Amino acid sequence: MGQPTGRALRAISYNLHEGRATAELAELAEVHDVDALCLQECDTLRLPETVGPLVLAGATQRNRLGLALYYRPDRLRAHGHELRPLRRSMHDRFLSPAHERLLAVRFEDLHDDGALLTLASIHTAPLSATNAMRRHQITEALGAIRAAAHGTAALVVGDFNYPWFASSLARRLSEQGFEVSHSDLPTYVRRRFRGHFDFAISEGMHIERVKTLQQAGSDHLPVLVEARVKAPVPA
Repeated sequence: MGQPTGRALRAISYNLHEGRATAELAELAEVHDVDALCLQECDTLRLPETVGPLVLAGATQRNRLGLALYYRPDRLRAHGHELRPLRRSMHDRFLSPAHERLLAVRFEDLHDDGALLTLASIHTAPLSATNAMRRHQITEALGAIRAAAHGTAALVVGDFNYPWFASSLARRLSEQGFEVSHSDLPTYVRRRFRGHFDFAISEGMHIERVKTLQQAGSDHLPVLVEARVKAPVPA
């Protein structure tokens, strides 16, 4: 890959805290002029088809804590979406909160000479599971996206529930060709826990900025990611 090209893509990842923060989405989309919203813990039965200028690309159907992805159609052209279960933790087996933990959508970027990229929203197992379990889930998700993307760029954002020993995760993924990008401030600051639960993992993308935003309706804070698809290296 060579130097990045095109206008930076702006995507927000937000865990809605079992749908409590749904009412904030329209303001977030407008104020931050986003091209995509990648959501976790949605009440998918009550999600609107549009949020400001964004339209719904897809959402999980069998999750108590669902995933959804909205996009700006004058910037991105959707080419189908994929929902995937990931390895089940003990939490999943007993409480069944999430059958599908990955939602990936393949896009053509109309502002970047038709560059192809995959955007994905992910929600890995909670802190009751081990980091090893979450690493399995993340690796499985990235492998599926890489196989389906046929070598094109990918940006995976969401609630990774991985606030501790994140440098070890970043090192492991770097060895596989992925980049982990954290925001400037923690994304979860309530109760006993504080840390970067929500971040970005990318391949073939130049990450310009990852910023924690201030909102009030969720126990997580939304994260704004600005990124560009890297231009191919000339043959």
